[in-house]
Amino acid sequence: MMDGNGMSFDLLEALRPDLVRFARLHVRDRALAEDAVQDALLAAMQAWKSFENRSSVKTWVFTILRNKIIDLVRKREREPSLSEISSGDEQDAQLMDALFDQHGHWESAATPGRWRDPEDAFEQAQFWTVFEACLDRLPERTARVFSMRELLDFETDEICKETGISSTNCFVVLHRARLALRACLETQWYHGTPN
Repeated sequence: MMDGNGMSFDLLEALRPDLVRFARLHVRDRALAEDAVQDALLAAMQAWKSFENRSSVKTWVFTILRNKIIDLVRKREREPSLSEISSGDEQDAQLMDALFDQHGHWESAATPGRWRDPEDAFEQAQFWTVFEACLDRLPERTARVFSMRELLDFETDEICKETGISSTNCFVVLHRARLALRACLETQWYHGTPN
């Protein structure tokens, strides 16, 4: 179905599952992710006449969604919950205790294993389902900082400004997030699927 401007509603609707998956990686709340996707689709419909074909429609809509998510993340960062404030450091400490012994060496159960070819894994759609589940297991603050840096391409100073943490703390949180994601992907993806 087309509107009067030549835009295909079917095309936008076909993008919805990928848009929702992308939004869920960045926004843990399913309803907020759906709202961001809905806002992005509405913005795409309203701005259709200004689309200049410099990129694919999919890239254009994902860029709109990315900007909606950035706005949402910034808004949420200004309104932290009490549970996030009190539990973030404790959750980070628990994560480190689970991965390392008292001397800073890997716990035997957490020791990294051999990974398959990362490019092959990247291309597999199932990987992103597992990645999303692993990201959901991270403490809220850790997941938010990781998403802002690695998935939304925020600069460190922007993350610090939005979250109210120091650059040193940001690097520590990112390091812990990468360790936790690595450990989760090791057990849930790389060891959980055939080589």
